[in-house]
Amino acid sequence: MTEPRSQAEIPMKLIGPIKLTGPVVDGEVRVPLATLERPLWPSTNRGAKVSRACGGIRVTILDERMARSLLFEAADAGEALRVRESLDRRRDEVTAVVQASTRFGKFRDMHYQILGRMLFIRLEMQTGDAAGHNMVTLAADRLATWLSREYPALAYVSISGNYCTDKKVSAVNGILGRGRSAVAELTIPADGCAALLKTTPARVVDLNIKKNLIGTMLAGGVRTANAHYANILLGFYLATGQDAANIVEGSQGITFAEVRDGGALGFSVTLPSIIVGTVGSGKGLPYVRENLELLGCSAERPAGENARRLAAICAATVLCGELSLLAAQTNPGELMRAHETLERRGND
Repeated sequence: MTEPRSQAEIPMKLIGPIKLTGPVVDGEVRVPLATLERPLWPSTNRGAKVSRACGGIRVTILDERMARSLLFEAADAGEALRVRESLDRRRDEVTAVVQASTRFGKFRDMHYQILGRMLFIRLEMQTGDAAGHNMVTLAADRLATWLSREYPALAYVSISGNYCTDKKVSAVNGILGRGRSAVAELTIPADGCAALLKTTPARVVDLNIKKNLIGTMLAGGVRTANAHYANILLGFYLATGQDAANIVEGSQGITFAEVRDGGALGFSVTLPSIIVGTVGSGKGLPYVRENLELLGCSAERPAGENARRLAAICAATVLCGELSLLAAQTNPGELMRAHETLERRGND
């Protein structure tokens, strides 16, 4: 097999700064995005401008858990249930098995599904500054060995039974979360909407209901209602050395908009599955190291805090891009004009 004659190159630019507030990040941050979709930079940059003019985006990290699901078969459903009930009683022993596999991970929980005689076990861990794919898989492997020894009637099927769920659309990630779960919020006065977004709070709210909520429902969307989280996540993931395939579950999130007292626009994005890390595969590339340092995610901090900061910045960036696109779509022709102008320029 021969190597390709040239390396893949994806254009990357800085947007912002984005202004963030809250316990995880409090200050202004310039954010790199790597993408082939040129309009993404000025559009997200417009959202960043709004963040600076309107007091900043507040990001709350709700939860942290990476998941891997083991799959075993029992003799029948009754035996599968007995194993599940036994594991609940032996939680301390399960915790000890998981903790023995890692220095930085922390056992969080297990969830179960029984289908026929199959027992699905979703193992969840907090994984420090790593995204945690390998960490939780190693723990699941050690747990599988222990389960086979402690419950010899169980038959091993797979280290991953898709109840995780990794890089696939599912309801379970929207409900339980995978990676870091975050909410980013911003309040924009009516005059700010007019001056910076060329729209009104009422028009953004109306579009969010009819496009993101009703349109997604008609399309059969799964635990999701947004305009284009995947666009921002891909640009952010590529720029910061993440596993880009995780935008599948990452893009399952919900945009919420309301007109608040005084006529201001309350706007938020909820992302249950931001899967990012500041250590591990891909983080040794020179441009990735430079970008993580730029984002303030390479400092000496307790384990987990750099990745938590990165997730917060990611959520704020998604809000900037989502807000700008929805505002553009309230104005007939604006979106297409931007694409024609910027993408034609990119091909000249």
